[in-house]
Amino acid sequence: MKTNDTFDEGCRLCPRLATFLDEVGEKYPDYHAAPVSPFGDADPGLLIVGLAPGMHGANATGRPFTGDFAGVMLYETLYKFGFSTAPESLSRDDGLRLLNCRITNAVKCLPPQNKPETSEIKSCNPYLAQELHALKRGSVVLALGTIAHAAVLRAQELKQAACKFGHGAEHELPGGLRMIDSYHCSRYNTQTKRLTEAMFHDIFARAKEMLA
Repeated sequence: MKTNDTFDEGCRLCPRLATFLDEVGEKYPDYHAAPVSPFGDADPGLLIVGLAPGMHGANATGRPFTGDFAGVMLYETLYKFGFSTAPESLSRDDGLRLLNCRITNAVKCLPPQNKPETSEIKSCNPYLAQELHALKRGSVVLALGTIAHAAVLRAQELKQAACKFGHGAEHELPGGLRMIDSYHCSRYNTQTKRLTEAMFHDIFARAKEMLA
């Protein structure tokens, strides 16, 4: 078991999630089916915060946003803006590296129906808090969706009303950090055009500006 302040691959703090992962592991013995660790630069300028691992994506591969539709646009965009060495993430051993960027999730374990309960978000929040605490001043946090946005505020001990979520909205955080919001790059959001490729590129172009 590997344990530190930002991640515990043997974590079983949430009974519902732990039991669900056990069941998924039995059904899909080749899947990772365990908490999914953050991926990328150990000292990033850009921290991307998603919701939780997907059943046949990160939960299967063990790498955030890898193996399902949600990661396709994300990794293509990371590559386009110089945050990744390749435009596609295939597996944990594909050699891909993130550059000045790290990806994590508000909840590190696969939740049933991709819907974590509030208690589970709270239980996982200390890991995110430590990740945010480790960021250097001037770093940018990109929150993908309202749950990630709210989890960042909770981890920073800010009231939810202090910063309202909105695609492209920017917020000042403690410790000299800044957050920018984006709609999540889920299949639903992209297929309904709630989030287009151009909109997503604009977010990363702005993040690049903020880091510069």
